[in-house]
Amino acid sequence: MSENDTSGRERPEIVCLCGSTRFKEEFREENKRLTLAGKIVLSVGFFGHVDGWPEEASHDDKNGLDELHKRKIDLADWIRVINPGGYIGDSTASEIEYAWEHGKPISFYGPERYPDTGNDQEVTDGDR
Repeated sequence: MSENDTSGRERPEIVCLCGSTRFKEEFREENKRLTLAGKIVLSVGFFGHVDGWPEEASHDDKNGLDELHKRKIDLADWIRVINPGGYIGDSTASEIEYAWEHGKPISFYGPERYPDTGNDQEVTDGDR
């Protein structure tokens, strides 16, 4: 999936981490592992479920962050779902569906668990 950049060098794969912000340590582990494997890693900006949401954050801010994360998916070659124990919340399910709709391969940190969309998108083995 790598492409050449303008300098003639091969561009590393770009992966976007998706999942609940309650899994802060798992996000950090995967970010480190994938970075050391030579991938460009896009991730969440902060961990609202663990670190708390700023008091001034509104419901509109949460929706805006969900849309911002989908723009990160647009930039990625594939997504890695952080889902220990198989947990996938509404936002993550929406990101998986978005990735499917845009032809992005998907791998899972935990058990594979897809929202029922009827889509037969490529699934990777989790060690991509």
